[in-house]
Amino acid sequence: MFVTHFLGPNRRTKTKLETFECGIESQGNARVPFSIKYFLAAILFVLFDVEVIFMYPWAVDFKALKFTGFLEMISYMAVLLVGFLYILKKGALKWDAE
Repeated sequence: MFVTHFLGPNRRTKTKLETFECGIESQGNARVPFSIKYFLAAILFVLFDVEVIFMYPWAVDFKALKFTGFLEMISYMAVLLVGFLYILKKGALKWDAE
């Protein structure tokens, strides 16, 4: 493999060194910055989505947990609500142009 690499033709032309993406001509810079709000919304969605997943086992075993399980879930949801109110207060979900 190494011998063919050194003995084979090595012609570096401008056309060969251009980036190639599925036959489409590249246009402009690929590193165009965009708003961090997209990332923030995605992270917050994943965060609250994962927290909601923890409610499914509680819902399945609701009768066996009785009143104690109900109080624990109320406290868990209260913590979620405090977190949600915090991100609302910080303006993390505002989409206004600034």
